[in-house]
This record gives sequence, structure tokens and C-alpha cells, in this order.
Amino acid sequence: MSNKIPNRQAICEVLMDKVQTDKDIVVLCSDSRGSASMTPFADAFPDNFIEVGIAEQNLVSISAGLAKCGKKPFAASPACFLSTRSYEQAKVDCAYSNTNVTLIGISGGISYGALGMSHHSAQDIAAMSAIPNMRVYLPSDRHQTKHLIEALLKDDKPAYIRVGRNPVEDIYTEEDCPFTMDQATVLCEGTDVALIACGEMVKPAKDAAKLLNEQGISATVLDMYCVKPLDKQAIVKAAQNAKVVLTIEEHAPFGGLGSMVSQVVGEECPRTVVNLALPDAPVITGTSKEVFDHYGLNAEGIAKKAAELVK
Repeated sequence: MSNKIPNRQAICEVLMDKVQTDKDIVVLCSDSRGSASMTPFADAFPDNFIEVGIAEQNLVSISAGLAKCGKKPFAASPACFLSTRSYEQAKVDCAYSNTNVTLIGISGGISYGALGMSHHSAQDIAAMSAIPNMRVYLPSDRHQTKHLIEALLKDDKPAYIRVGRNPVEDIYTEEDCPFTMDQATVLCEGTDVALIACGEMVKPAKDAAKLLNEQGISATVLDMYCVKPLDKQAIVKAAQNAKVVLTIEEHAPFGGLGSMVSQVVGEECPRTVVNLALPDAPVITGTSKEVFDHYGLNAEGIAKKAAELVK
């Protein structure tokens, strides 16, 4: 792996840069500054950092209060707890009150590997997307993460971001990272299958397109970092140009990206939509790579499934 910077570190770097000229930025952690890569921020800007301790509900409510006072809070906590333990606070204090809080779910999906189901967040896309006013983003690499944080600093609405624990291979470069807020990025265009992925699944989807190309199967790949609001226009265009649609996500099979894409395609341009996701069961124990390999959430697995669908 060439890249050694996880998306969480990219978030910290942007906030450390921006807080020098914008003192309204505040970072809050729930005894999670280490795993959130926020220790450098806490050390350099103690006046703009709040340690809440292991109290995720308080973390979210305090963030909402600060937002109402004109601050720009970024609350970082493990996704597994942020999206479940403090769900009511996210719903009422952040979303219903429409406060400028950015919730950062760190170590999302199955990042915590060996710690098992209690520490996996395979339901957060469904849970957070179901809340009115809450936006949901799963950036795919460090460069896109940087653009997303910069964009969120320019608006004043609530958002939930999910990032993984480990570095992910670069999809973009510093010079070449097309980014438009709430618009999917088209990585390649094809006519046989549309691969629609989010978060850490975008890189294997992109690699799968290359494997498919070697088999004479042409694939569109959409980086759907904006799960809500969903870029329906991009989905419809990709689906219309393809015979089948395959969605890929590090999430349970219900209520996530696959469900949303199926809804859009079913309404707008009916095609077969198949969802490649984690199972509706406690996930096996292992590193992220071992888990992904086991469930076919890798380039080979995605290519195999897409080839079957096309044939």
C-alpha cells in the first residue's frame, strides 16, 4: 500500500489548517482523540478542543449547543457508538434542530475487525439516512475526504461522515480530485454493468472494472460518496446505459446504498439491481482485508459477481 494516511488523519489535517483563521471550529472527542487521529489538533489547539470522555450522547448534545452559539463543531467518535448510542441526540439535537454539527463516525464498517459485532457499524448508513435533515457521506480516499471537509466548513447544516480505521489506496491525486458537493464522481463509463459504490468499496469497484475490461465487459463506476442526498441523476444515467446495476457497500443488506439505488432505478429506469454487502448476520472475525475477501467485497469478488450478472 503506497498511501499511509487514513481518511481520519486527512480530516485532522484540514481542521488544523482551517482553525488557524477560523476560531469557531471546535473538535470534540469521546475519549477517542487517538483513534480519531485528533491528538495533534488537541495538542496544538487546546482552546478549540473538548474532551467529553466516554459519553457519546453528551458529545452530540454539547456539539449541538455549541453550534447554536455560532461555533462549528466536529464530533468524532467510533461509528458503532455514534450511530446507535447517541441516535436520539443526532435525531433531535442535531437534525430536528438543524444545527451545524458534523458527526464523524470513525473506524466505520468492520474496521475494528477482531472486536466483533459490538464494534462494527454495519447499520449506520440506514440509521442516519432515515433522519430528516441529516446528510450522510462516505468519502473514498484522503483527497476526497479533504474536499468534503472543506465543503462542510462552508455550510451550516448537520452531517454524518463515516470513515474507516486504516489507510485506503488513493483513487485520486492532490492535483486531480474532481469534487462537486452532493454529486457522485464518475470514475469510468461503460455499457454492460454499472458499479455503484461508496466509502472503502470504491477502490475495489474501480479495480474490478479493470478486471472486467480484460474479459471484454465494459463497466461504469460511480463513487457515490454522497449517500444522502443521493445523486439520483448520476444513478439513472449509469443505469440507463447499462444492462445491470451492482451496488457495493460495507454495510448490512438492508436500508443502505443498495436499497436506495434499487428504489431510484425501480422508479426511473427499471433494471436488475443486485446489492453486494455484508451478510445479515454477525460478521466473521478478522482484519478488514480478511473480512472483505471472505464476503467477496474485493476486486475479484465484485468482478465475478458482475460477470455473472452480465452473462
